[in-house]
Amino acid sequence: MEDSNTDAAFEEHFSPAQLGKLWGYHGDTVRELFRDEPGCLRIDRPERMHKRAYCSLRIPRSVAHRVHCRLQGK
Repeated sequence: MEDSNTDAAFEEHFSPAQLGKLWGYHGDTVRELFRDEPGCLRIDRPERMHKRAYCSLRIPRSVAHRVHCRLQGK
């Protein structure tokens, strides 16, 4: 039997732009909404000499569902 961490690792993940398109919001709005949400994959790339800092965010389907339910007040 697989544990829930393994299940989460292989479930579908969305970029903020993909989820924004599904929900009818701009990707930046989704990024802000999920920035500190537990369960999201966040890869930070620090600022370097001539390159800005960058954060790559991926949102698992289960986390998107949890946040959607919370926003609906359920």
